[in-house]
Amino acid sequence: MKIPRFMIAAASSGSGKTVISCGLMAAFLSEGKKVAACKCGPDYIDPMFHREVLGVDSENLDLFFCERQVMRALFVRHAMQADITVMEGVMGYYDGMMLGSDEASSYDVATALETPVILVVPCKGMALSSLAVIKGMLEFRETSQIKGLLLNRISGMLYPRMKQMIEDGLAQMGYEIPVIGYVPEDEVFRLESRHLGLVTPEEVGELKARLMRAGEILQKTVDMKGLEKIAEKATSFCSEDFRAGAENTCSEIVPEKSKPRIGVARDLAFSFYYKDNLAFLEEGGCKLVLFSPLRDKKLPEDLHGLILGGGYPELYAKELSQNQSMLLSIKNAIQSDLPCIAECGGFMYLQNELEGTDHISYPMAGVIDAKAYRMEHLSRFGYVNIQSQRDGRYLKKGEWIKGHEFHYWDSTQNGTECLAVKPDGKRTWECIHMEGNLFAGYPHIHFYSNPAFVERFVDVCKKRM
Repeated sequence: MKIPRFMIAAASSGSGKTVISCGLMAAFLSEGKKVAACKCGPDYIDPMFHREVLGVDSENLDLFFCERQVMRALFVRHAMQADITVMEGVMGYYDGMMLGSDEASSYDVATALETPVILVVPCKGMALSSLAVIKGMLEFRETSQIKGLLLNRISGMLYPRMKQMIEDGLAQMGYEIPVIGYVPEDEVFRLESRHLGLVTPEEVGELKARLMRAGEILQKTVDMKGLEKIAEKATSFCSEDFRAGAENTCSEIVPEKSKPRIGVARDLAFSFYYKDNLAFLEEGGCKLVLFSPLRDKKLPEDLHGLILGGGYPELYAKELSQNQSMLLSIKNAIQSDLPCIAECGGFMYLQNELEGTDHISYPMAGVIDAKAYRMEHLSRFGYVNIQSQRDGRYLKKGEWIKGHEFHYWDSTQNGTECLAVKPDGKRTWECIHMEGNLFAGYPHIHFYSNPAFVERFVDVCKKRM
Protein backbone atom coordinates (compact mmCIF):
# COMPACT_ATOMS: atom_id res chain seq x y z
CA MET A 1 0.00 0.00 0.00
CA LYS A 2 1.66 3.21 -1.20
CA ILE A 3 1.19 6.25 1.03
CA PRO A 4 3.30 9.16 -0.29
CA ARG A 5 4.48 11.11 2.74
CA PHE A 6 7.23 13.24 4.25
CA MET A 7 7.97 14.88 7.57
CA ILE A 8 9.03 18.49 8.12
CA ALA A 9 11.56 18.56 10.97
CA ALA A 10 14.24 20.87 12.35
CA ALA A 11 17.03 20.98 14.90
CA SER A 12 14.95 23.03 17.34
CA SER A 13 11.60 24.61 18.06
CA GLY A 14 11.09 28.04 16.52
CA SER A 15 12.58 26.98 13.18
CA GLY A 16 9.39 27.57 11.17
CA LYS A 17 8.07 23.99 10.98
CA THR A 18 4.41 24.88 11.49
CA VAL A 19 4.04 27.64 8.91
CA ILE A 20 6.21 25.76 6.39
CA SER A 21 4.15 22.58 6.83
CA CYS A 22 0.93 24.56 6.42
CA GLY A 23 2.32 26.44 3.43
CA LEU A 24 3.23 23.19 1.70
CA MET A 25 -0.23 21.76 2.46
CA ALA A 26 -1.75 24.89 0.90
CA ALA A 27 0.47 24.48 -2.16
CA PHE A 28 -0.62 20.88 -2.67
CA LEU A 29 -4.26 21.84 -2.12
CA SER A 30 -4.01 24.50 -4.83
CA GLU A 31 -2.76 21.77 -7.18
CA GLY A 32 -5.97 19.83 -6.54
CA LYS A 33 -4.39 17.15 -4.38
CA LYS A 34 -6.13 15.48 -1.47
CA VAL A 35 -3.89 16.22 1.51
CA ALA A 36 -3.70 14.56 4.92
CA ALA A 37 -1.80 16.07 7.85
CA CYS A 38 -0.19 14.74 11.02
CA LYS A 39 1.49 16.28 14.05
CA CYS A 40 4.14 14.43 16.02
CA GLY A 41 3.60 14.44 19.76
CA PRO A 42 0.62 15.17 22.00
CA ASP A 43 -0.17 18.74 20.86
CA TYR A 44 -3.85 18.97 19.87
CA ILE A 45 -3.48 22.61 18.73
CA ASP A 46 -1.73 22.09 15.39
CA PRO A 47 -4.10 19.32 14.17
CA MET A 48 -7.00 21.62 15.10
CA PHE A 49 -5.27 24.43 13.18
CA HIS A 50 -4.85 22.16 10.12
CA ARG A 51 -8.54 21.26 10.20
CA GLU A 52 -10.06 24.64 11.01
CA VAL A 53 -7.90 26.86 8.79
CA LEU A 54 -6.95 24.64 5.85
CA GLY A 55 -9.74 22.07 6.00
CA VAL A 56 -7.16 19.25 6.07
CA ASP A 57 -7.89 16.16 8.14
CA SER A 58 -5.18 15.82 10.77
CA GLU A 59 -4.19 13.51 13.63
CA ASN A 60 -1.48 13.09 16.24
CA LEU A 61 1.38 10.59 15.94
CA ASP A 62 2.61 9.74 19.41
CA LEU A 63 4.83 6.87 20.54
CA PHE A 64 4.29 7.55 24.22
CA PHE A 65 0.54 7.06 23.89
CA CYS A 66 0.69 4.21 21.36
CA GLU A 67 2.76 1.13 20.70
CA ARG A 68 4.59 1.24 17.36
CA GLN A 69 2.27 -1.17 15.59
CA VAL A 70 -0.80 0.66 16.88
CA MET A 71 0.53 3.98 15.63
CA ARG A 72 1.33 2.46 12.24
CA ALA A 73 -2.20 1.10 11.94
CA LEU A 74 -3.79 4.38 12.98
CA PHE A 75 -1.60 6.29 10.53
CA VAL A 76 -2.44 3.99 7.62
CA ARG A 77 -6.16 4.34 8.30
CA HIS A 78 -5.79 8.11 8.47
CA ALA A 79 -3.63 8.66 5.38
CA MET A 80 -4.53 5.83 2.98
CA GLN A 81 -7.01 7.88 0.92
CA ALA A 82 -4.79 10.97 0.56
CA ASP A 83 -2.59 11.81 -2.42
CA ILE A 84 0.11 13.07 -0.09
CA THR A 85 0.56 13.33 3.68
CA VAL A 86 2.46 16.17 5.33
CA MET A 87 3.77 15.32 8.80
CA GLU A 88 4.97 18.08 11.13
CA GLY A 89 7.66 17.26 13.65
CA VAL A 90 7.78 18.41 17.26
CA MET A 91 10.57 20.30 19.06
CA GLY A 92 14.04 19.37 17.80
CA TYR A 93 14.18 16.32 15.55
CA TYR A 94 15.90 14.05 18.10
CA ASP A 95 14.25 15.49 21.23
CA GLY A 96 12.28 12.78 23.04
CA MET A 97 10.03 12.62 26.07
CA MET A 98 12.97 12.67 28.49
CA LEU A 99 16.21 14.64 28.56
CA GLY A 100 18.89 12.59 26.83
CA SER A 101 16.43 10.27 25.06
CA ASP A 102 15.07 10.19 21.51
CA GLU A 103 12.13 8.00 22.58
CA ALA A 104 8.83 9.35 21.15
CA SER A 105 10.75 12.04 19.24
CA SER A 106 10.05 13.10 15.66
CA TYR A 107 12.99 10.90 14.68
CA ASP A 108 11.42 7.95 16.50
CA VAL A 109 8.13 8.51 14.67
CA ALA A 110 9.83 8.91 11.28
CA THR A 111 11.76 5.68 11.88
CA ALA A 112 8.67 3.76 13.00
CA LEU A 113 6.74 4.91 9.92
CA GLU A 114 9.75 4.68 7.58
CA THR A 115 9.10 8.22 6.46
CA PRO A 116 11.51 10.48 4.54
CA VAL A 117 12.34 13.67 6.41
CA ILE A 118 12.83 17.17 5.04
CA LEU A 119 15.12 19.05 7.42
CA VAL A 120 14.40 22.77 7.77
CA VAL A 121 17.69 24.65 8.15
CA PRO A 122 17.40 28.23 9.49
CA CYS A 123 20.10 30.11 7.54
CA LYS A 124 19.79 33.67 8.82
CA GLY A 125 23.24 34.65 10.09
CA MET A 126 24.87 31.41 8.86
CA ALA A 127 26.85 30.37 5.82
CA LEU A 128 29.36 27.49 6.04
CA SER A 129 28.18 26.82 9.61
CA SER A 130 24.88 25.57 8.17
CA LEU A 131 26.79 22.65 6.66
CA ALA A 132 28.19 21.76 10.08
CA VAL A 133 24.66 21.74 11.54
CA ILE A 134 23.39 19.53 8.71
CA LYS A 135 26.35 17.13 9.07
CA GLY A 136 25.66 16.77 12.78
CA MET A 137 21.97 16.07 12.21
CA LEU A 138 22.75 13.46 9.54
CA GLU A 139 25.38 11.62 11.55
CA PHE A 140 23.85 11.74 15.02
CA ARG A 141 21.97 8.51 14.28
CA GLU A 142 23.08 5.85 11.81
CA THR A 143 19.81 6.06 9.87
CA SER A 144 18.63 9.64 10.11
CA GLN A 145 15.76 9.33 7.58
CA ILE A 146 16.73 12.82 6.30
CA LYS A 147 16.24 12.82 2.52
CA GLY A 148 16.02 16.53 1.68
CA LEU A 149 16.88 20.00 2.97
CA LEU A 150 14.84 23.20 3.00
CA LEU A 151 16.66 26.46 3.72
CA ASN A 152 14.68 28.95 5.82
CA ARG A 153 15.03 32.73 6.05
CA ILE A 154 17.31 33.23 3.08
CA SER A 155 17.13 35.51 0.04
CA GLY A 156 16.52 34.31 -3.49
CA MET A 157 19.78 35.97 -4.50
CA LEU A 158 21.89 34.01 -2.01
CA TYR A 159 20.02 30.71 -2.34
CA PRO A 160 21.72 29.28 -5.48
CA ARG A 161 25.19 29.72 -3.94
CA MET A 162 24.10 28.24 -0.59
CA LYS A 163 22.44 25.30 -2.32
CA GLN A 164 25.60 24.51 -4.31
CA MET A 165 27.87 24.91 -1.27
CA ILE A 166 25.74 22.56 0.86
CA GLU A 167 25.18 19.92 -1.83
CA ASP A 168 28.87 19.92 -2.84
CA GLY A 169 29.95 19.73 0.80
CA LEU A 170 27.59 16.84 1.51
CA ALA A 171 28.71 15.00 -1.65
CA GLN A 172 32.31 15.19 -0.41
CA MET A 173 31.13 13.50 2.80
CA GLY A 174 29.32 10.79 0.85
CA TYR A 175 25.76 12.16 1.13
CA GLU A 176 23.61 12.63 -1.97
CA ILE A 177 20.91 14.72 -0.30
CA PRO A 178 19.29 17.52 -2.30
CA VAL A 179 18.46 21.02 -1.16
CA ILE A 180 14.89 21.17 -2.47
CA GLY A 181 14.23 24.88 -2.00
CA TYR A 182 14.11 27.84 0.31
CA VAL A 183 11.73 29.96 2.36
CA PRO A 184 12.31 33.68 1.88
CA GLU A 185 12.11 36.40 4.52
CA ASP A 186 8.45 37.37 4.20
CA GLU A 187 5.86 38.56 6.70
CA VAL A 188 3.46 35.86 5.53
CA PHE A 189 5.68 33.21 7.16
CA ARG A 190 5.48 34.84 10.60
CA LEU A 191 2.47 33.57 12.52
CA GLU A 192 1.98 35.30 15.84
CA SER A 193 2.34 33.22 18.98
CA ARG A 194 -0.97 33.66 20.76
CA HIS A 195 -2.78 31.90 23.58
CA LEU A 196 -1.76 28.33 22.75
CA GLY A 197 -2.57 29.00 19.09
CA LEU A 198 -6.20 29.99 19.65
CA VAL A 199 -8.08 30.49 16.39
CA THR A 200 -11.48 32.19 16.46
CA PRO A 201 -13.98 31.94 13.58
CA GLU A 202 -13.27 35.57 12.68
CA GLU A 203 -9.58 34.72 12.15
CA VAL A 204 -10.03 31.61 10.02
CA GLY A 205 -10.64 33.43 6.71
CA GLU A 206 -7.69 35.76 7.20
CA LEU A 207 -5.35 32.96 8.22
CA LYS A 208 -6.42 30.74 5.34
CA ALA A 209 -5.73 33.54 2.88
CA ARG A 210 -2.32 34.06 4.49
CA LEU A 211 -1.39 30.39 4.30
CA MET A 212 -2.60 30.10 0.72
CA ARG A 213 -0.31 33.05 -0.07
CA ALA A 214 2.51 31.17 1.68
CA GLY A 215 1.70 28.20 -0.53
CA GLU A 216 1.91 30.37 -3.65
CA ILE A 217 5.37 31.57 -2.62
CA LEU A 218 6.61 28.05 -1.84
CA GLN A 219 5.41 26.82 -5.24
CA LYS A 220 7.99 29.21 -6.71
CA THR A 221 10.83 28.64 -4.24
CA VAL A 222 10.53 24.89 -3.60
CA ASP A 223 11.01 22.05 -6.07
CA MET A 224 7.51 20.67 -5.52
CA LYS A 225 7.97 17.85 -8.04
CA GLY A 226 11.22 16.86 -6.34
CA LEU A 227 9.44 16.92 -2.98
CA GLU A 228 6.71 14.66 -4.35
CA LYS A 229 9.33 12.22 -5.65
CA ILE A 230 10.88 12.02 -2.18
CA ALA A 231 7.41 11.42 -0.69
CA GLU A 232 6.64 8.71 -3.24
CA LYS A 233 9.82 6.82 -2.34
CA ALA A 234 8.55 6.23 1.19
CA THR A 235 8.34 2.55 2.11
CA SER A 236 5.02 0.89 1.32
CA PHE A 237 2.79 -0.48 4.08
CA CYS A 238 1.36 -4.00 4.10
CA SER A 239 -2.13 -5.19 4.93
CA GLU A 240 -0.95 -6.21 8.41
CA ASP A 241 -0.17 -2.56 9.15
CA PHE A 242 -3.82 -1.73 8.54
CA ARG A 243 -5.20 -4.50 10.68
CA ALA A 244 -2.75 -5.20 13.48
CA GLY A 245 -2.44 -3.32 16.70
CA ALA A 246 -5.28 -0.81 16.54
CA GLU A 247 -8.31 -3.05 16.66
CA ASN A 248 -11.07 -1.66 18.83
CA THR A 249 -12.15 -4.75 20.72
CA CYS A 250 -15.55 -3.24 21.49
CA SER A 251 -16.09 -2.50 17.79
CA GLU A 252 -19.24 -3.99 16.33
CA ILE A 253 -21.90 -3.19 13.77
CA VAL A 254 -24.67 -1.53 15.76
CA PRO A 255 -28.03 -0.33 14.43
CA GLU A 256 -28.40 3.45 14.80
CA LYS A 257 -31.19 3.18 17.35
CA SER A 258 -29.09 0.81 19.48
CA LYS A 259 -26.08 3.11 19.74
CA PRO A 260 -25.42 4.83 23.10
CA ARG A 261 -25.52 8.60 22.61
CA ILE A 262 -22.41 10.33 23.94
CA GLY A 263 -22.61 14.10 24.34
CA VAL A 264 -19.35 15.84 23.34
CA ALA A 265 -18.85 19.50 24.30
CA ARG A 266 -17.50 21.34 21.25
CA ASP A 267 -17.31 25.10 20.78
CA LEU A 268 -14.87 27.96 21.29
CA ALA A 269 -14.49 27.07 24.97
CA PHE A 270 -14.07 23.30 24.48
CA SER A 271 -12.13 22.14 21.45
CA PHE A 272 -9.21 19.92 22.49
CA TYR A 273 -9.85 16.35 21.42
CA TYR A 274 -7.63 13.65 20.01
CA LYS A 275 -9.10 12.44 16.73
CA ASP A 276 -8.28 8.83 17.61
CA ASN A 277 -10.22 9.05 20.90
CA LEU A 278 -13.42 10.15 19.20
CA ALA A 279 -12.93 7.57 16.43
CA PHE A 280 -12.49 4.87 19.08
CA LEU A 281 -15.92 5.70 20.50
CA GLU A 282 -17.57 5.70 17.07
CA GLU A 283 -15.93 2.41 16.12
CA GLY A 284 -17.16 1.05 19.44
CA GLY A 285 -20.74 1.60 18.34
CA CYS A 286 -21.35 5.02 19.94
CA LYS A 287 -23.23 7.96 18.47
CA LEU A 288 -21.40 11.24 19.18
CA VAL A 289 -23.73 14.17 19.79
CA LEU A 290 -22.00 17.55 19.67
CA PHE A 291 -23.29 20.41 21.81
CA SER A 292 -22.14 23.83 22.99
CA PRO A 293 -21.94 24.73 26.71
CA LEU A 294 -21.64 28.33 25.51
CA ARG A 295 -24.69 28.53 23.23
CA ASP A 296 -27.08 25.68 24.05
CA LYS A 297 -29.51 26.00 26.95
CA LYS A 298 -29.28 22.40 28.11
CA LEU A 299 -27.76 19.03 27.28
CA PRO A 300 -29.09 17.20 24.22
CA GLU A 301 -31.95 14.78 24.89
CA ASP A 302 -31.47 11.11 25.67
CA LEU A 303 -27.75 11.10 26.38
CA HIS A 304 -26.15 7.97 27.82
CA GLY A 305 -22.70 9.48 28.40
CA LEU A 306 -20.85 12.79 28.40
CA ILE A 307 -17.36 14.00 27.46
CA LEU A 308 -16.13 17.46 28.43
CA GLY A 309 -12.81 18.02 26.67
CA GLY A 310 -10.16 20.64 27.16
CA GLY A 311 -10.09 24.07 25.64
CA TYR A 312 -10.30 27.69 26.76
CA PRO A 313 -13.09 27.98 29.34
CA GLU A 314 -11.03 30.63 31.14
CA LEU A 315 -11.45 32.92 28.12
CA TYR A 316 -15.22 32.49 28.23
CA ALA A 317 -15.73 32.15 31.97
CA LYS A 318 -18.30 34.96 32.13
CA GLU A 319 -20.37 33.62 29.23
CA LEU A 320 -20.23 30.04 30.55
CA SER A 321 -21.30 31.22 34.01
CA GLN A 322 -24.19 33.22 32.59
CA ASN A 323 -25.57 30.12 30.85
CA GLN A 324 -27.15 28.94 34.08
CA SER A 325 -29.57 26.49 32.47
CA MET A 326 -26.69 24.54 30.85
CA LEU A 327 -24.71 24.50 34.10
CA LEU A 328 -27.73 23.14 35.95
CA SER A 329 -28.45 20.60 33.20
CA ILE A 330 -24.90 19.22 33.41
CA LYS A 331 -24.84 19.24 37.21
CA ASN A 332 -28.15 17.36 37.44
CA ALA A 333 -27.05 14.83 34.81
CA ILE A 334 -23.74 14.02 36.52
CA GLN A 335 -25.33 13.89 39.97
CA SER A 336 -27.81 11.43 38.44
CA ASP A 337 -24.73 9.31 37.60
CA LEU A 338 -24.52 10.04 33.87
CA PRO A 339 -21.13 8.58 32.82
CA CYS A 340 -18.75 11.50 32.30
CA ILE A 341 -15.10 11.98 31.34
CA ALA A 342 -13.87 15.55 31.91
CA GLU A 343 -10.36 16.67 30.96
CA CYS A 344 -8.50 19.89 31.79
CA GLY A 345 -10.91 22.66 30.66
CA GLY A 346 -13.87 20.33 31.15
CA PHE A 347 -12.59 19.53 34.64
CA MET A 348 -12.38 23.26 35.47
CA TYR A 349 -15.91 23.78 34.17
CA LEU A 350 -17.26 21.23 36.68
CA GLN A 351 -15.81 23.04 39.70
CA ASN A 352 -17.54 25.54 41.97
CA GLU A 353 -15.64 28.49 40.54
CA LEU A 354 -13.32 29.33 37.66
CA GLU A 355 -11.06 32.36 37.58
CA GLY A 356 -11.25 33.95 34.13
CA THR A 357 -8.48 35.70 32.26
CA ASP A 358 -9.98 38.94 33.60
CA HIS A 359 -8.97 37.76 37.13
CA ILE A 360 -12.64 37.51 38.18
CA SER A 361 -13.91 34.22 39.62
CA TYR A 362 -17.19 32.99 38.14
CA PRO A 363 -19.60 30.32 39.41
CA MET A 364 -19.49 27.11 37.38
CA ALA A 365 -21.31 23.75 37.49
CA GLY A 366 -20.52 22.97 41.13
CA VAL A 367 -20.12 19.23 40.58
CA ILE A 368 -16.65 19.26 42.16
CA ASP A 369 -16.08 21.19 45.39
CA ALA A 370 -13.06 23.17 44.21
CA LYS A 371 -11.92 26.39 42.54
CA ALA A 372 -9.79 26.66 39.39
CA TYR A 373 -7.40 29.59 39.54
CA ARG A 374 -4.69 31.16 37.42
CA MET A 375 -0.97 30.49 37.94
CA GLU A 376 1.83 32.79 36.80
CA HIS A 377 3.60 29.94 35.03
CA LEU A 378 2.91 26.48 33.63
CA SER A 379 1.44 24.46 36.48
CA ARG A 380 2.32 21.05 35.05
CA PHE A 381 3.60 20.16 31.62
CA GLY A 382 4.32 16.99 29.67
CA TYR A 383 3.60 13.28 29.57
CA VAL A 384 2.28 11.39 32.58
CA ASN A 385 1.46 7.80 33.44
CA ILE A 386 -1.75 7.81 35.47
CA GLN A 387 -2.12 4.94 37.92
CA SER A 388 -5.36 4.32 39.79
CA GLN A 389 -5.01 4.08 43.56
CA ARG A 390 -8.37 2.34 43.97
CA ASP A 391 -11.01 0.56 41.90
CA GLY A 392 -13.01 2.98 39.75
CA ARG A 393 -15.73 2.37 37.18
CA TYR A 394 -13.31 2.70 34.24
CA LEU A 395 -9.84 2.32 35.76
CA LYS A 396 -9.13 -0.45 38.25
CA LYS A 397 -6.63 -0.29 41.11
CA GLY A 398 -3.05 -0.56 39.85
CA GLU A 399 -4.00 -0.02 36.20
CA TRP A 400 -2.41 2.70 34.07
CA ILE A 401 -3.59 5.06 31.38
CA LYS A 402 -1.33 7.57 29.66
CA GLY A 403 -1.94 11.28 29.42
CA HIS A 404 -0.50 14.74 28.88
CA GLU A 405 -0.79 18.00 30.81
CA PHE A 406 -0.27 21.59 29.71
CA HIS A 407 -2.06 24.28 31.70
CA TYR A 408 -1.52 27.64 33.36
CA TRP A 409 -4.50 27.09 35.68
CA ASP A 410 -4.55 24.91 38.79
CA SER A 411 -7.22 23.70 41.20
CA THR A 412 -7.68 23.73 44.96
CA GLN A 413 -8.59 20.03 44.61
CA ASN A 414 -6.99 18.09 41.77
CA GLY A 415 -8.32 14.75 43.01
CA THR A 416 -6.64 11.95 44.93
CA GLU A 417 -7.86 8.75 43.29
CA CYS A 418 -4.89 8.41 40.89
CA LEU A 419 -1.18 9.07 40.91
CA ALA A 420 0.46 10.91 38.00
CA VAL A 421 3.99 9.67 37.37
CA LYS A 422 6.44 11.37 34.99
CA PRO A 423 8.01 8.97 32.47
CA ASP A 424 11.38 9.09 34.24
CA GLY A 425 9.66 8.27 37.55
CA LYS A 426 11.31 11.23 39.31
CA ARG A 427 8.15 13.24 40.00
CA THR A 428 4.67 12.22 41.08
CA TRP A 429 1.49 13.94 42.27
CA GLU A 430 -2.09 13.02 43.08
CA CYS A 431 -4.77 13.64 40.48
CA ILE A 432 -8.23 12.62 39.18
CA HIS A 433 -11.66 12.59 40.76
CA MET A 434 -13.38 9.20 40.43
CA GLU A 435 -16.77 9.48 42.08
CA GLY A 436 -19.48 7.16 40.76
CA ASN A 437 -19.47 7.40 36.96
CA LEU A 438 -17.34 10.56 36.89
CA PHE A 439 -13.67 10.57 35.81
CA ALA A 440 -12.32 14.12 35.90
CA GLY A 441 -8.92 15.78 36.14
CA TYR A 442 -6.32 17.89 34.35
CA PRO A 443 -4.63 15.18 32.22
CA HIS A 444 -5.72 14.68 28.63
CA ILE A 445 -5.84 10.91 28.29
CA HIS A 446 -5.34 8.75 25.20
CA PHE A 447 -7.76 5.85 24.83
CA TYR A 448 -5.37 3.61 22.89
CA SER A 449 -2.97 3.58 25.85
CA ASN A 450 -5.59 1.53 27.76
CA PRO A 451 -8.51 0.37 25.57
CA ALA A 452 -10.14 -1.37 28.57
CA PHE A 453 -10.71 2.05 30.14
CA VAL A 454 -12.96 3.30 27.34
CA GLU A 455 -14.58 -0.10 26.83
CA ARG A 456 -15.78 0.04 30.44
CA PHE A 457 -16.98 3.59 29.89
CA VAL A 458 -18.98 2.50 26.83
CA ASP A 459 -20.40 -0.50 28.73
CA VAL A 460 -21.61 1.77 31.54
CA CYS A 461 -23.19 4.09 28.95
CA LYS A 462 -24.98 1.15 27.32
CA LYS A 463 -26.49 0.12 30.64
CA ARG A 464 -28.30 3.47 30.79
CA MET A 465 -30.11 2.88 27.49
